[in-house]
Amino acid sequence: MDTRQDIAPPCAPPGTTEDAKPSSGVVHINSRHTTDFTVIGNHLSRHRALSLVAIGLAVHIQSLPAGARIGIKRLAERFPESETRIAAALRELEAAGYLHRSRVRLADGRVVTRTVSRNRPDTAQAAPSHPRPPARPPEPTAALPVPLEPAPAPEPPPSPPHLPAVCVPAPTARTTPPPPVPRPAAETPELLRAAGALLADLRRLSPQLVLPERDIAILAPGVATWLERDAHPDTIRHALTADLPVPLRHPAKLLRHRITALLPPPLPGAHDLARPQRPGAIVIPLQNCDRCDRAFRSRHPGHCRDCRAEAPAAA
Repeated sequence: MDTRQDIAPPCAPPGTTEDAKPSSGVVHINSRHTTDFTVIGNHLSRHRALSLVAIGLAVHIQSLPAGARIGIKRLAERFPESETRIAAALRELEAAGYLHRSRVRLADGRVVTRTVSRNRPDTAQAAPSHPRPPARPPEPTAALPVPLEPAPAPEPPPSPPHLPAVCVPAPTARTTPPPPVPRPAAETPELLRAAGALLADLRRLSPQLVLPERDIAILAPGVATWLERDAHPDTIRHALTADLPVPLRHPAKLLRHRITALLPPPLPGAHDLARPQRPGAIVIPLQNCDRCDRAFRSRHPGHCRDCRAEAPAAA
């Protein structure tokens, strides 16, 4: 009776986990999340009708806290996709039932867009239909009017009217050609060389302003125009590097806009600062006195008033 008899091993032999790994395809190495995670259903991650951009955007929206802003422009600043692709992805999510947007008028009169994100659209669509069957169980089917079933359907129609209003400005802003880069009156090689050196040196002040040679050649005439108009190099550097947006995705486009929009006017010359004469005014020229060489105004040369007064006294 004292002899121990083991009928089954206490645990599986080592190496069974490694043997279960597939020889090809994806291999998952999963770690358990205890904080800062979002549960996403496979009906979304494996959706066959949604694009990858729409699926990724839905995952990002579901991970945000309540009250976060998810406008098209804000999402375009956060991700490398354009506003047009983000707007198309939002429309996909609306069509699939993961997203619902509507226009709401606040108490102060402002009209805002209210966005409702659903992590599972089938449960959200089935929710309005559950309270209705228990409400009228004894009534015959003829007493249940057919139009009552699609009663919740009028909620989605308000979304299509406001979609074009949000998406139209983006293509308009992108298709408008940018203004031409200003060019100096005297485009000398020395002036262009100094302008190119100033543009290439901007990365020392702001590391995100690293420009390729092609963009420097395009923007150099604009900076040369600033230098031609006696703008100090430090003034140009401050105008081009102050208050940069974060993140900066298109440094060349930003510099092109600032070079064109902030271009100072030419310095006025001496003839521009002269006092303008009234039309029809008679200007009497200056003469030098033949005796004392004092300047006086007269139409004819001769003596000044003091010398003319002393002449009779001397006689």
